[in-house]
Amino acid sequence: MRGLTGSGDDGTVTGSTGGGTGGGADRRLLTGWAASSTALAGLAVFGLFVASCSTGGTGTRDEGPAGTQPVARSTPSATAHSTARPAPRVDAVALLKADPEVSGRVRMDLKPCTGDEYPVDTSYGSLTDGPSADVVVNVMTCGDSVGVGTYVYRPRADGTYENVFMVEQPAVYGTIDRGDLVVTTQVYGKKDSVAYPSGEEVVTYHWANSRFSEEDRVRNDFNRAVGAGDGNLPEPTEPTKN
Repeated sequence: MRGLTGSGDDGTVTGSTGGGTGGGADRRLLTGWAASSTALAGLAVFGLFVASCSTGGTGTRDEGPAGTQPVARSTPSATAHSTARPAPRVDAVALLKADPEVSGRVRMDLKPCTGDEYPVDTSYGSLTDGPSADVVVNVMTCGDSVGVGTYVYRPRADGTYENVFMVEQPAVYGTIDRGDLVVTTQVYGKKDSVAYPSGEEVVTYHWANSRFSEEDRVRNDFNRAVGAGDGNLPEPTEPTKN
């Protein structure tokens, strides 16, 4: 290190080359040795300080050199704005009652449950790549909320709607799942109550070539042993402690 050299130009401590008793040389030697000793002692203390800072134990925290590295700053990303237009809402009840393809029984039974609340669920989403959102309508019973019909209406360019899919049978319900139509039908045995069907069938339909085609079918059979009794729950136990 350049700051810790002796009195010589080459970094060494040198004596006099001339004549005399050598006292001057000795003094310069001692002076240079004292300067070197002081510098070495300072270096040792500095080394101990650096070692204590890098141990990671108690005492001074581990820190890097102050002010030598640029401070990393996180730039908040721009807020994402949705470009999707809101789906226009339709009067699902009026749509069903004006549709000649809907059975007369469904149209006759389609009455408010309370006040002006009809047993109708409506979903909007992209199923047929039309000019706007498609409409999935589920009609249910008032008492048990059991589905009696599922209908899909595709928008036309003039703002009207076309019936492109319908299922009318007990315990049916349709949903939109990632661009596909998923229709679930509860399966009941002779002794099944409305609350406990024997199973269900889940059919996935995909729109292609101007029509829905079945893409997947799953049958789930439910366990009949559960829910048949009033068994008591076991008492909670304390967790084991070591």
